[in-house]
Amino acid sequence: MSEENDVRAVGGLLEDEYAHAILIHTSTKSMSAPELSEVCDASVSTIYRRIERLQAYDLLEEQLQLDKDGHHYNTYTARLERIEIELEDGGFGLTITYREPNAADRFTDLFEGFR
Repeated sequence: MSEENDVRAVGGLLEDEYAHAILIHTSTKSMSAPELSEVCDASVSTIYRRIERLQAYDLLEEQLQLDKDGHHYNTYTARLERIEIELEDGGFGLTITYREPNAADRFTDLFEGFR
Protein backbone atom coordinates (compact mmCIF):
# COMPACT_ATOMS: atom_id res chain seq x y z
CA MET A 1 0.00 0.00 0.00
CA SER A 2 1.38 3.43 -0.86
CA GLU A 3 2.02 6.13 1.74
CA GLU A 4 -0.85 8.22 0.33
CA ASN A 5 -3.26 5.27 0.61
CA ASP A 6 -2.04 4.71 4.19
CA VAL A 7 -2.78 8.35 5.00
CA ARG A 8 -6.30 8.02 3.63
CA ALA A 9 -6.92 4.67 5.34
CA VAL A 10 -5.63 5.75 8.76
CA GLY A 11 -7.40 9.11 8.46
CA GLY A 12 -10.65 7.35 7.60
CA LEU A 13 -10.18 4.93 10.46
CA LEU A 14 -9.64 7.74 12.98
CA GLU A 15 -12.67 9.55 11.60
CA ASP A 16 -14.87 6.51 12.33
CA GLU A 17 -16.75 7.27 15.56
CA TYR A 18 -16.37 3.76 17.00
CA ALA A 19 -12.66 3.35 16.18
CA HIS A 20 -12.07 6.83 17.58
CA ALA A 21 -13.94 5.96 20.81
CA ILE A 22 -12.14 2.62 21.17
CA LEU A 23 -8.76 4.35 21.03
CA ILE A 24 -9.84 6.99 23.53
CA HIS A 25 -11.27 4.48 26.03
CA THR A 26 -8.36 2.05 25.76
CA SER A 27 -5.76 4.80 26.13
CA THR A 28 -6.32 4.87 29.89
CA LYS A 29 -7.05 1.21 30.65
CA SER A 30 -7.39 -2.16 28.96
CA MET A 31 -10.96 -3.07 28.08
CA SER A 32 -12.74 -6.14 26.73
CA ALA A 33 -14.97 -6.04 23.64
CA PRO A 34 -18.16 -6.27 25.74
CA GLU A 35 -16.96 -3.37 27.91
CA LEU A 36 -16.17 -1.35 24.80
CA SER A 37 -19.56 -2.23 23.38
CA GLU A 38 -21.20 -0.71 26.43
CA VAL A 39 -19.16 2.50 26.62
CA CYS A 40 -19.29 3.05 22.84
CA ASP A 41 -23.01 2.20 22.60
CA ALA A 42 -22.35 -0.23 19.74
CA SER A 43 -22.92 -3.92 19.14
CA VAL A 44 -20.12 -6.32 20.04
CA SER A 45 -19.81 -7.31 16.36
CA THR A 46 -19.30 -3.64 15.41
CA ILE A 47 -16.62 -3.35 18.09
CA TYR A 48 -14.83 -6.48 16.83
CA ARG A 49 -14.83 -5.12 13.26
CA ARG A 50 -13.23 -1.88 14.44
CA ILE A 51 -10.75 -3.80 16.59
CA GLU A 52 -9.62 -5.75 13.51
CA ARG A 53 -9.16 -2.52 11.54
CA LEU A 54 -7.21 -0.89 14.37
CA GLN A 55 -5.00 -3.96 14.75
CA ALA A 56 -4.24 -3.92 11.02
CA TYR A 57 -2.33 -0.68 11.67
CA ASP A 58 -0.97 -1.91 15.00
CA LEU A 59 -2.92 0.82 16.81
CA LEU A 60 -4.45 -1.59 19.32
CA GLU A 61 -2.80 -4.32 21.37
CA GLU A 62 -4.57 -7.49 22.47
CA GLN A 63 -3.87 -9.23 25.79
CA LEU A 64 -5.23 -12.54 27.01
CA GLN A 65 -6.79 -12.36 30.50
CA LEU A 66 -7.82 -15.20 32.79
CA ASP A 67 -10.77 -14.81 35.16
CA LYS A 68 -11.28 -16.52 38.54
CA ASP A 69 -13.33 -19.33 36.95
CA GLY A 70 -10.49 -20.31 34.64
CA HIS A 71 -12.09 -18.82 31.54
CA HIS A 72 -10.14 -16.49 29.32
CA TYR A 73 -10.99 -13.38 27.35
CA ASN A 74 -9.14 -10.65 25.48
CA THR A 75 -8.65 -7.06 26.50
CA TYR A 76 -7.40 -4.25 24.29
CA THR A 77 -5.09 -1.32 24.91
CA ALA A 78 -4.32 1.58 22.58
CA ARG A 79 -0.76 1.54 21.22
CA LEU A 80 -1.06 4.85 19.40
CA GLU A 81 0.98 7.71 20.76
CA ARG A 82 1.18 10.04 17.77
CA ILE A 83 0.43 10.24 14.06
CA GLU A 84 2.33 12.67 11.85
CA ILE A 85 1.30 13.44 8.29
CA GLU A 86 3.77 15.36 6.20
CA LEU A 87 3.40 16.82 2.72
CA GLU A 88 6.68 17.00 0.87
CA ASP A 89 8.05 16.28 -2.57
CA GLY A 90 4.58 16.04 -4.08
CA GLY A 91 3.25 13.37 -1.72
CA PHE A 92 2.18 12.54 1.78
CA GLY A 93 4.28 10.79 4.37
CA LEU A 94 2.78 9.01 7.37
CA THR A 95 4.65 8.34 10.60
CA ILE A 96 2.97 6.47 13.43
CA THR A 97 4.61 6.53 16.85
CA TYR A 98 3.61 3.74 19.21
CA ARG A 99 3.52 3.69 23.00
CA GLU A 100 6.10 1.58 24.72
CA PRO A 101 4.50 -1.23 26.75
CA ASN A 102 5.00 -0.78 30.48
CA ALA A 103 7.49 -2.95 32.37
CA ALA A 104 4.78 -5.25 33.76
CA ASP A 105 3.44 -5.93 30.27
CA ARG A 106 6.95 -6.67 28.95
CA PHE A 107 7.53 -9.10 31.85
CA THR A 108 4.21 -10.83 31.17
CA ASP A 109 5.06 -11.16 27.46
CA LEU A 110 8.48 -12.57 28.36
CA PHE A 111 6.99 -15.03 30.87
CA GLU A 112 4.32 -16.21 28.41
CA GLY A 113 7.03 -16.73 25.80
CA PHE A 114 8.62 -19.40 28.01
CA ARG A 115 5.45 -21.52 28.19
